[in-house]
Amino acid sequence: MSSVVRQHAAALRALLALTVVLGLAYPALIWLIAQLPGLQHKADGSILESGGKPVGSSLIGQLYTDADGAPLPQYFQGRPSAAGDGYDPMATSASNLGPEDIVDTPDRPSLLTTVCQRSRAIGELDGVNGGRPFCTGGGVGAVLSVIASPAPTRVISVNEPCDTTPRPFLDTYQGVRVECAEPGADYRSGRLVPIHGAITEPQVPADAVTASGSGLDSHISPAYAEIQVNRVAEARAMSPDQVRALVAAHTEGRTLGFLGEPTVNVLELNLALDGR
Repeated sequence: MSSVVRQHAAALRALLALTVVLGLAYPALIWLIAQLPGLQHKADGSILESGGKPVGSSLIGQLYTDADGAPLPQYFQGRPSAAGDGYDPMATSASNLGPEDIVDTPDRPSLLTTVCQRSRAIGELDGVNGGRPFCTGGGVGAVLSVIASPAPTRVISVNEPCDTTPRPFLDTYQGVRVECAEPGADYRSGRLVPIHGAITEPQVPADAVTASGSGLDSHISPAYAEIQVNRVAEARAMSPDQVRALVAAHTEGRTLGFLGEPTVNVLELNLALDGR
């Protein structure tokens, strides 16, 4: 009995000691370090304020849209987000779709079609060419199902249903007339062939049409910021050069001078525009 008591007493002492060291002393030490000059702002979440009120974190993106979800023309738009309804820190995630996801299904568009639709919408919003490689002019994935034995006998544009398109994006493929897809039909017996198209260098950059792994990106590329300059300048009655100067002021260089690429903090830039 005395041995059992000694073991329990030792366990209790260890529990108390570890509680004091790891549960109280260590968190208190980390908190004190976080309050040092230069660290406190980041430790508090890098919160930005406007008019004395917090409006967001410089490390987490947010939506700049109206009640219907349409982009507000006076604001720079951020990168797409797959986190909840957009930039939700409680639902941070990616779509988990890869480059082989190129065929639309009845319940959702493919990743390729999603990219094509986003690029087309941005092109219309910002007055640039929204076309991309492997995208049709209608904004869906340019993918054919080629049924062959061994030469092609039938070719179907799988992402262009006959009830939504008057004619496929391509007239013929290897001498065979291209058909539109019948709704609900299964064309998996054919060989899937993505068609590159004439566009080699899209004007809409990749970060404008693809969501990140976290879904919380607070920055965009300078290239994406540049195509938005004219729209924002017109909406705010500013000159494009004035807007570009603010973009340059909120452009961050490569980490340590050589890691990654330059980026633009969208929230800081939009707050600077509002403050002006």
